[in-house]
Amino acid sequence: MRPSSSPSDGLLGGLSGAPDVDAELSDPSLLQAMLDVEAALARAAADAGILPPPAAEAIVEQCRAERYDPLALGRAADATGNPVVPLVGELTAAVPEDARAWVHLGATSQDVLDTALVLVAVRALGPLLDHLDAAVDAAAQLAAAHRDTVMVARTLGQQAAPTTFGLKAAGWLTGLVEGRDRLRHARAAQPAQLGGAVGTLAAYGPAGAEVTERFAAHLGLPPSPLPWHTRRQPWLDLATALGGLLVAAGKVALDVGLLAQNEVGEVAEGGAGRGGSSAMPHKRNPVDSILVTAAARRGPGLVATLFAAAVQEHERAAGAWHAEWEPLLDLLHLAGGAAARCARMLAGLQVRPERMRENLDATGGLLLAEAVAARLAPAVGRGVAHDLVTRAAAGPSFRAALLADPEVRAHLSDTEIAEALDPYRWLGSAGRFVDSALAAARGVDG
Repeated sequence: MRPSSSPSDGLLGGLSGAPDVDAELSDPSLLQAMLDVEAALARAAADAGILPPPAAEAIVEQCRAERYDPLALGRAADATGNPVVPLVGELTAAVPEDARAWVHLGATSQDVLDTALVLVAVRALGPLLDHLDAAVDAAAQLAAAHRDTVMVARTLGQQAAPTTFGLKAAGWLTGLVEGRDRLRHARAAQPAQLGGAVGTLAAYGPAGAEVTERFAAHLGLPPSPLPWHTRRQPWLDLATALGGLLVAAGKVALDVGLLAQNEVGEVAEGGAGRGGSSAMPHKRNPVDSILVTAAARRGPGLVATLFAAAVQEHERAAGAWHAEWEPLLDLLHLAGGAAARCARMLAGLQVRPERMRENLDATGGLLLAEAVAARLAPAVGRGVAHDLVTRAAAGPSFRAALLADPEVRAHLSDTEIAEALDPYRWLGSAGRFVDSALAAARGVDG
């Protein structure tokens, strides 16, 4: 298991996580979640009349993480394959003798650990979604503020045609909103796990269904229609949502890093004192972009591990279940850090419209070749228009070549050429797309 400290502690942990998210992923938090499960189990069984209420209260009283040592439990787990067994032993020893027979009644280790990990995930997603909300708000502000700020669109690594920074930010916004929606849905659907040794809850007799309902209610989780010991779709849904968020944040980070290159210089990360180099005093590295990109690169492997582990045998898995725990926690850790850094990166982003226009104009109107061809096509046909524009584009100055070409001038006046080379006239539906993305982010139709 993980060290007892938060995943953000240590030399490297703080570079990939967020402290408030990681606080919910620490060993003490996981231990408390396991104890919360044991407490809910005792209460539910008492509600159903299976165990005496005083015994349930005695068990609940001992379900406090500070009473136990997670490091010692982790070491003891090596003998049984999971930390629930030694925890149940210590919990049983801690309660009065007349309550000991009722500890962990009817449950199996997987019930406790699965449900505890669900609790940890649900709790960690609280601050994670707060960071994601902040990232969405910052992206929306950029999209609105720069709805009509023209810049170069780049395809296959090359300058292509005009677009707007607002449309680029709207793309970021939409990805983050979609990621947030998927995470919210996955969080709300994470169920409690209670099935007993083989998924029958035989120890509860006819009261199994009632205990399951009450158990989930005490934890604030939805019940599952049947145990999901080897049906791992709830975690696959969560893993997919976390992986999708990492992709959405990674897209933002990659674009920011490329736009911040010195020779492009269209944006820069904010934040005084950030981005320094140990060797080159002049450098200002886009640190948040770098770290979010790193998290996005790690996500697919973790998602793949959870999917690979999801094909499980019979009623309880040998090894596949055990393979899920740390990748799931790692995904939450990375997604939390990516959401927090993406929010900071977007909120502090320095946008340079003048540099965007300089880069747009650097090729002397060449980026409007498509627009010129569209002007010529009604008169000469698309094929001839394409050839004429290709010929003009081969010269040192696209604008000058157009003005000097008699075949072009036979159909386009000076004014028409100037209009064709105006980037604001070749933005298509960019502004409407930005408006639609902003409306969708606000939950407004159309």
